[in-house]
Amino acid sequence: MTDGPARWWQRRPLAGDALFAAALVLLEIAFLLLTPPEFWPGRMPGALAWSLLAAAPVALRRVAPWTAVSLAVATLMLPVLLKLAPGTQGLAFMVLTYTMAAHRPARQAALAAVLLWVPVGVTNLVAPPEGVLAVGPGYLLLNNLLIALLSYAVGRAVQARRTSVRALRERARVAEENQRSLAEQAVADERRRIARELHDVVAHHVSVMGVLATGARRVLRRDPDAADEAIATIEDTSRVTLREMRRLLDVLRTDAEPAADLTPQPGLAGIEALVEQVREAGLPVTLHVEGTPGPVEEGVSLTVYRIVQEALTNALKHAGEATAQVRLTVADGWLTVEVTDTGRGPGPGPDRIGHGLVGMRERVGLYGGTLRTGPRPGGGFRVSARIPVESVGAAA
Repeated sequence: MTDGPARWWQRRPLAGDALFAAALVLLEIAFLLLTPPEFWPGRMPGALAWSLLAAAPVALRRVAPWTAVSLAVATLMLPVLLKLAPGTQGLAFMVLTYTMAAHRPARQAALAAVLLWVPVGVTNLVAPPEGVLAVGPGYLLLNNLLIALLSYAVGRAVQARRTSVRALRERARVAEENQRSLAEQAVADERRRIARELHDVVAHHVSVMGVLATGARRVLRRDPDAADEAIATIEDTSRVTLREMRRLLDVLRTDAEPAADLTPQPGLAGIEALVEQVREAGLPVTLHVEGTPGPVEEGVSLTVYRIVQEALTNALKHAGEATAQVRLTVADGWLTVEVTDTGRGPGPGPDRIGHGLVGMRERVGLYGGTLRTGPRPGGGFRVSARIPVESVGAAA
């Protein structure tokens, strides 16, 4: 994409201001050509050279403003020494005064204006111009004072407008962000309210199914028709419950989350295959199982799998040249999973494994367990989770 004139001017200040200074010289040339010959300076090439010198500070007005001010003040001696006053000199003083007022703080702008125009007033009083352009010192002083005030005022007005525009843009940006945050918060609150209501509906249906299943089991032998009717009601209620659960998940799912696929979720049985995959990826891993896991809730089984997956992934990323070990223990109604490695652990920077550990802790806390993570005494990193397990058919 090509730059527009304004963008080009901003991106290349030196080149743009050099062209501006050349334009001032061309303006003086055009003015001279429109002037009767009797008012031309005696040596035209020399006069144009001094005009170019007087306009040179304009080329530095943005890259080196104070240097430009100093050079402009230094050119004040041209009218005195050469008995000529380049037209670009007055224009350069006006441009520099405007530039300092538009781009600098008030104190610096005022100081620059004083440094530029006080020597001009002194020169007008000490060595006023002669010839056809000769006027009284008082008129010159008043005229230059008005030009200085006008240039300074225009520059300050431009700076005030820029400041106001920036403030308005920032205010609009903040207001837009606040509006977006309020909208997102309103959507989240409404989703939580709907989720609570759907949760109550699902809980009611599940309770009804539990009661009907208990009744059907009790009357199955002596009244098969009543049991069959109860089971049919359970069937219908289960379909309704499943639909409500899907709606609940749709409400809780954020826009950034992908739609769930129909692949079965992994569990304890998939840990061995997971360990084999990590081993093939380059991290030597061993798996030890103590005890015999009985029927475990699918949520607990998935939580254990995710903990092992996250811990081994972090070890593969951060441990370096190391080995890892996965230990599963089932005893006294508790399922304990521990993943250790002999590597260097996560680094201290912002890329350390923080979100994964938070996710582990949330999963474990959902089932009343505890999670411990941290460096090992002998080096490496350790992730240990302890989750209570109950029989799948136990009553809640």
